[in-house]
Amino acid sequence: MADNLIQKKGESTWYVRLAVPIDVRKAMGGKTVLIQSLKTGLRSEAMNRRLSILSDWKAAFAAARKKRALPEEWQTSVISQLQQFDQLATDQKRKLIGETVPDLPAADPKMLAKIMADPDLVEIITTLVKTKRANGLTGDLQHEDFLANMFKRMVPLQLMRRHQLTAQQRTELETLTKDPSSYKSKSPINKARLAIFREHRQGRAIAAKTIDQQESKLEKLSDFLKAGERSLDFDAVSAWLDSLKLTSKTLTQYLLAGSVFWRWAMKHDVRWREDFKDRANPFENHDLPQVRGKAKTDAQRKDFNLEDIAKLHAAASIGGHATLADLILLGTYTGARIEELCQLKAEHVIEPDGIKSFDIVDSKTAAGIRSVPIHPALATLVDRLVEQSKDGYLVPSDNMNKYGIRSDALSKAFGRLKEAQGFGSQHVFHSIRKTVVTQLHRADVRSELIAELIGHETGTVTFDVYSQGATTAQKLVAISKLPSLRP
Repeated sequence: MADNLIQKKGESTWYVRLAVPIDVRKAMGGKTVLIQSLKTGLRSEAMNRRLSILSDWKAAFAAARKKRALPEEWQTSVISQLQQFDQLATDQKRKLIGETVPDLPAADPKMLAKIMADPDLVEIITTLVKTKRANGLTGDLQHEDFLANMFKRMVPLQLMRRHQLTAQQRTELETLTKDPSSYKSKSPINKARLAIFREHRQGRAIAAKTIDQQESKLEKLSDFLKAGERSLDFDAVSAWLDSLKLTSKTLTQYLLAGSVFWRWAMKHDVRWREDFKDRANPFENHDLPQVRGKAKTDAQRKDFNLEDIAKLHAAASIGGHATLADLILLGTYTGARIEELCQLKAEHVIEPDGIKSFDIVDSKTAAGIRSVPIHPALATLVDRLVEQSKDGYLVPSDNMNKYGIRSDALSKAFGRLKEAQGFGSQHVFHSIRKTVVTQLHRADVRSELIAELIGHETGTVTFDVYSQGATTAQKLVAISKLPSLRP
């Protein structure tokens, strides 16, 4: 049946027949085969008539393949579009009576071309414009309502063109279009809102890592609300926090993520503002467990003593982790953060006032942007790193993570190293930074100069605002007081 023609038993009429591919059977009503009469008993006529029908069927298969399943929380997207058209109409009517409103977005040329190519739409618009002109301000106001309703009718049509809807979904879409308030989301913190929230924050240059971390926390809250069929209120947030079994410091970060989202939604999301207009921020005024005394001390990160650092350096060297061994020395004689060290390039080895120094230009804080004289114990190491650099960086790293952090793999490698040497969770690479501060303090270096060397603010207007800082020579004297490691 290469020509797709068949005759039924006892009939002279020809039929065209085509098997429905498995991947589009659902879209074709569950049919496995399509058959249609060609209304002719002549094979030559049937051969010609079958072509247009086969073409239509194959086009339907292609269209079905292009249609995607409805995304999760598609209802929220529909509601958002409907509300946008209502808001545009309201804004334009306010403009007609003399109020100042935002300008309309620029028209989509492709959409205009489609409208002008449709004679029925052109006729409707022409009639509308004539009515508008004849009825003055009343006609103008009616014109805006008509346009809003026309575009709102297009929302469900667009959805059905792009996606494959079940009968139940079509019924829900019809109900939703007539009455958007009929839909109650399982969680108001849904994917559609989070996507808009993400776009908003990206536009304000919030760090990608911060956006991802806070979005992850909000998704966890959303899952909690769905699982328990809870409303978003103070009690639900409190119960969620209790279920996490985390430290107060970490829970504070969860509450911060929630508050940032809440404030954004109350300002920028019309539906959210309406649904929660009489509600207080549920992420505020929570009493988190307070850690005091010995428990607080035990929970804090600890510094290494010099013997500990020497032990770790030796273990890295013996274990063949040359880059990690170099990084430990760089941290020990600068007090710099691990990512600050991994971002150093050969060009960042500078000589202000003739003193070789590190120019730290990439730091998590403004105070972290600083120059630190190179300790005499690092002189040979730095010369070697500059000479051996293949990509400009002093510390080689082939595993930059998705946020551009070069220290990620090295930080994990240090974690494995220190655990192998018997150190627990309270000791991390940052503990070396604490060691440096302790050693400088015990060497009678002024606190303001210590803060300047490690990239902290002093907390005083005198030094943070007015002072231009210590000279390079003064900083070299101070950094040189860090004792050399003994094997």
